[in-house]
Amino acid sequence: MAEPRRLIDRRALWLRRLRAGAGGGPDFLRARIAEDAEDRLAVTLRPFPVALDLASSGDEVIRLLRRRNPSGAAFRATPEPASSASFICDDEALPLRSESLDLIVSSLALQFADDLPGLLAQARRALRPDGLFLAALLGGDSLSELRQSFAAAEAEMEGGASPRVLPFADVRALGGLLQRAGFALPVTDVDRVVARYDNPLDLIAELRAWGATNVLAERRRTPLRRATLTRALEIYADRFADGDGRVRATFEIVWLSGWAPDPGQQQPLRPGSARVRLADALGVKESPAS
Repeated sequence: MAEPRRLIDRRALWLRRLRAGAGGGPDFLRARIAEDAEDRLAVTLRPFPVALDLASSGDEVIRLLRRRNPSGAAFRATPEPASSASFICDDEALPLRSESLDLIVSSLALQFADDLPGLLAQARRALRPDGLFLAALLGGDSLSELRQSFAAAEAEMEGGASPRVLPFADVRALGGLLQRAGFALPVTDVDRVVARYDNPLDLIAELRAWGATNVLAERRRTPLRRATLTRALEIYADRFADGDGRVRATFEIVWLSGWAPDPGQQQPLRPGSARVRLADALGVKESPAS
């Protein structure tokens, strides 16, 4: 049986994340996500005695989990060695027992999953009843400026474009994947962040420091031509610069949350079971559709 075609070069991803972890690098996006995750968990009254950081970029999430529940257990699953890792594994083949966790949190990792539906199903099985899954990943509009600039430059200079940026998932599709994985009360929402840089090269350097440069399996393996890179930077600066000359970069952070089903959870009402008319609740006069 033929092995399924992979979107991500796992070895390239592992090496780039390893270099990024050793070299530090910018953390404003990771810090923002960790702060937002803490706010989201703060409104949940349920305790989470056993929590897992699922392959998050950086140490912000594991520190949050340990700070939030110092008397509980917080582990980290990561594909590369790290000082705070509890176990090393492929984030698409998780060695987790069924119903062994109360909370799973993931930051800026799931966009690299070749089999996201399978990964969500594994997470769902690992959660105890009424356990929470919370993840932030990059969505469809992320780095749209960079994609447009490189596509235009390669079409002009080389007669065709090479895949350079991940095909990020659409938020509506992600909501459907949560339901297919068996999560109850699935919710998706989007936080759109626009960062500004002195020039496009600063953005590329930041992506490299994150370990987030091109890891597509079908990427072009020959070095990028200097003339093409120069033209891409010119297009970026021409199309996406503000009045002060600084350039914009969009990051669309998609939040996913869902609960392992439990009989004590709130359940949606049956259609037609409402006892109050919508028009009365809104204080408006109801008119026939005709």
